[in-house]
Amino acid sequence: MPPNGTDNSIPGFIAVETGDAGGLPLAIAWTLPDGRIKHTLIQPDDEWLEAELVSLGGYSLEELGSMGVSPLDVIRELEGDHFNATLYTAGVGDDEAALSQLFDTYGLDPFVELAPADSLYDDLDPGDWSRARGELFGELGLEPLRPEHEVEVMLHLHQRLKES
Repeated sequence: MPPNGTDNSIPGFIAVETGDAGGLPLAIAWTLPDGRIKHTLIQPDDEWLEAELVSLGGYSLEELGSMGVSPLDVIRELEGDHFNATLYTAGVGDDEAALSQLFDTYGLDPFVELAPADSLYDDLDPGDWSRARGELFGELGLEPLRPEHEVEVMLHLHQRLKES
């Protein structure tokens, strides 16, 4: 559902869930131009599992292996949906590190640029976007850190801010 107003474009939002030790991409979600959300678990690459402090968050290795897709397939899907695009995120540093790990696995340079989602809204005071985001998680009964919920909240918040 496009937001009301003259600008019906939906920005590309992205979120990556990582293990507790950070960096290990476990799940990813992003918006599509029509407002739908694409999300999946990520099968860990064997090299990622060689680290001593590997954290799989709340997932089991079996769950990620059977229900996730390969990192290369994630990259291909992202390329098909957002090649040479700027994607907006609530956690630029963490998401950049996780995406770098995906791309580095195959010796590829990232083809997307990440930017803070609050940079889309020039008329907001510092901190207002983060407060509104936190309130929206509660309103919608969604969990922060789950990438599909992060993206859904950013999308809903964008629609609200563009309507006002």
